[in-house]
Amino acid sequence: MSSQWRQKTSIILTAAFVFCVSVVLLHSTFIQPQRVATMRLWLVKMWPSLLVMPLIGTAAVAQKVDLGWYPPSNTSINNLTAALTSQGIYGFIFNTSETPDGQYGTYNWCNMPHVRKSEYVKPVNDYELSYVEVIQRHHKRTPYASNSFPVEPYHWDCDDQGLYYFGRAFGSDSKQPAEGFWKQYISPINPYTPSGWVGTCQFPQITSAGLDDAWVHGRDLYEVYHDLLGFLPGRDEDWRAKVAYRVTQNVITSQVAGMLVGGMWQTTDSVPLMIQGVGVDSLEPQYSCSVGSGLFNTIKSSSNTAWQDHLDAAADLFNTLDNISGVPPDDSAFHVSFDHYFDNLSARQCHAKPLPCKLENGINSTICVDQDTTDAVYRMGQWEYSQIYRDTPSSLAASTTTYGVWIAELSQHLREVMDNKRGVIYFHNIAHDGSMSRLLSILQIDIMVWPGMGSEVVFEMYKRHGNATAPLGTRIEARSKSGFFVRVLFGGKPLKSSNPSLGLLDMIPAETLLAYFDGLVGTNASLVVGKCNGTLPV
Repeated sequence: MSSQWRQKTSIILTAAFVFCVSVVLLHSTFIQPQRVATMRLWLVKMWPSLLVMPLIGTAAVAQKVDLGWYPPSNTSINNLTAALTSQGIYGFIFNTSETPDGQYGTYNWCNMPHVRKSEYVKPVNDYELSYVEVIQRHHKRTPYASNSFPVEPYHWDCDDQGLYYFGRAFGSDSKQPAEGFWKQYISPINPYTPSGWVGTCQFPQITSAGLDDAWVHGRDLYEVYHDLLGFLPGRDEDWRAKVAYRVTQNVITSQVAGMLVGGMWQTTDSVPLMIQGVGVDSLEPQYSCSVGSGLFNTIKSSSNTAWQDHLDAAADLFNTLDNISGVPPDDSAFHVSFDHYFDNLSARQCHAKPLPCKLENGINSTICVDQDTTDAVYRMGQWEYSQIYRDTPSSLAASTTTYGVWIAELSQHLREVMDNKRGVIYFHNIAHDGSMSRLLSILQIDIMVWPGMGSEVVFEMYKRHGNATAPLGTRIEARSKSGFFVRVLFGGKPLKSSNPSLGLLDMIPAETLLAYFDGLVGTNASLVVGKCNGTLPV
């Protein structure tokens, strides 16, 4: 039977069903009046959808999925007692970008594990890779100026690199710019000196070591998707027509992009970096969402008992840090969470800089932040991210509203591939920890961590030839009407979701993932504005 004949038959049968139900409801005398009214209302709302459903293409086949929030697994990470009293940091790495090959896959804050040829697991031959979309956090950087202590005990210089800022007119061969880069300096005349970090760096900027990590990251991706899988075009082919890169309004993502592209394609030529406008960018994200922002603020407030309990329990830790750093105890930015102390200390250790000591008369004393105190800050930061993005039931709605536009953009990319309407086969987004955390929240990752530097989520879409059932022993049924499946990798391994409709995201039917995303944010982000401004329930 041809697909056109099946579609016509489906339309006829659906129309017949709607007609019969209409007759029963309009003339029914044997169903309770209240139920008749409810059913009639349902029919009025649903009959257009029922008639249109058979016309929907394979890329949008309706799937029944569970849109509910499910808690993550209970681990030391989201156990407050463990966060406060444990020793070390659960085997995590915080003091180098280098992870030994035998330990690759271990959480490394300075340079998170990503897809690499040596660890990559190829699907069975029945699956043909059709599309790849990557989203990653930028690589390691200097701290943000807002996270500095009032007076830092030493300078931080970046004389081993240049941050280039210049414009070039297209089409003009005779008038080319000099490649100007910023060189920060301190004027001996200017009486206004900056507080906090002092040196030739920008705060933040990707450091030379972070740029190296980005280059290696790009090379590793090419070795998987070209050398191993033969998916990407070669470096001597027209790869520009097949790939795209996107950054945020924060320049550190562009700093990473340049090195990552260089590592992938071994080129120093110009490459466009896609970017959305200030205040509406969906990747960072920057668009306004009062409801989502309010939900996150509530999670990090005294109205959330768990959050207040962790602040109360950490009072002694804050006192120790305040005494050494000189941060006033009433500085709310440093005491609403461990975010500021976490960034300040981890940036030092990722770049092999000493932990800070208390300044007495402008000179370092022997009272210093020790490793045990630092480890406690790292554990508390991990607890906070799990609480913000996974452990609190409202975290799903908070992330869905504030990151729903990017989710809808991803969904559209997948649909275009399924409908054979997308020319780009590889799309790479370079973003931030807030971007990554919201995405992991929406996917309801089973064990939430604070996404470290260079952390990466990869969406791989495959077309299966032959039997359209994925060979998954953990799934009762994993059929795809379109024959398309999606594998989602975090840290180079399939991501495990707490949501039963998603489970282990290893060759999940594309229709299931799209139905989940559509149910949360609407096709083409149709639900996001209403959920963000409060006119639609979250």
